[in-house]
Amino acid sequence: MPQPKVKLVVTGDDFGYCERRNQGIVDCFRAGAISNVSLLVNAVSAKHAAELAKRYHIPIGLHANLSEGLPVSQELKGSTILNKDGFFHGKMGFREVLQSGQLKMSEVEVELRAQVNRFCELVGHMPYHMDGHQHVHVLPEVREVFAQVLSDFGITYTRVPIEPDLKFCTFLPSHLRDFNAQVEKDALESIEVFHRHGIRWPDVYLGLSTMGKNMSLPNLKRALGFALEASLDDAVTSPLILTQSNDAASDSYRPVTAELMVHPGYPSQPHQGGCGEGPDDFSQSADRLHELNTLRDHLVLHYYRQQGIHLCAFKDF
Repeated sequence: MPQPKVKLVVTGDDFGYCERRNQGIVDCFRAGAISNVSLLVNAVSAKHAAELAKRYHIPIGLHANLSEGLPVSQELKGSTILNKDGFFHGKMGFREVLQSGQLKMSEVEVELRAQVNRFCELVGHMPYHMDGHQHVHVLPEVREVFAQVLSDFGITYTRVPIEPDLKFCTFLPSHLRDFNAQVEKDALESIEVFHRHGIRWPDVYLGLSTMGKNMSLPNLKRALGFALEASLDDAVTSPLILTQSNDAASDSYRPVTAELMVHPGYPSQPHQGGCGEGPDDFSQSADRLHELNTLRDHLVLHYYRQQGIHLCAFKDF
């Protein structure tokens, strides 16, 4: 077989959110359309997800959650990372409390360690990778704690959500463009922290511009074009393509590595799923089914084969 041009990790996020999302992710994996999953251990169907991962031998990592639902740790009563009802502060609420200077990083660390331990209890091994639900892992201060936890547990890989040419994706609504721009700023500032702790990530990250209704074969081709066009030399020097190879000089050829973040599934039903507060609009959206159907479209899978894009998992690096 010829060497692949790109080793692509297609990660299904939010595994565990509800049984319908779980089944959609599994169907996508079995169709050869995703190659990796990220588990929400505080979600109501996390145990169901872990059992499916074991049954179908799905490579799995941890989707660390500090923003939605109930905590895993039992030591956080009255914690700064929880609201008065005992739930996390929410996607934007967590960022607001962090910015106010009221979050105790010691409590963030307690919860992250509890989630790693819960993952091991559910799955039976350490996460092959660890990222953050709603990109909380690259936020200021949090990233230092996150990196230390990964280092302590020996978890090698994470996600650095900086997508090439995202600022030119004018088809995205303005509120998403603003949020994504802040995510990328936080991610850029995380690079030094992750480097310092010996944490690695793929050369190219994709997924912010291809979520929901924006996922289509033409848009996937556009996004994947950045990985296909990246030579190893470009990957070493470009600030957008974040290679972590230590042995590039000795290897005559190494495929570019990339991660595509996706959120496929059968949409959650009202009052079924979530992380303790019920499912959100994102999980109940028909966009989840649209992603599922697009990812397993035979034209997409044929495009991967035609272009020398080989789907793999973090554990294969």
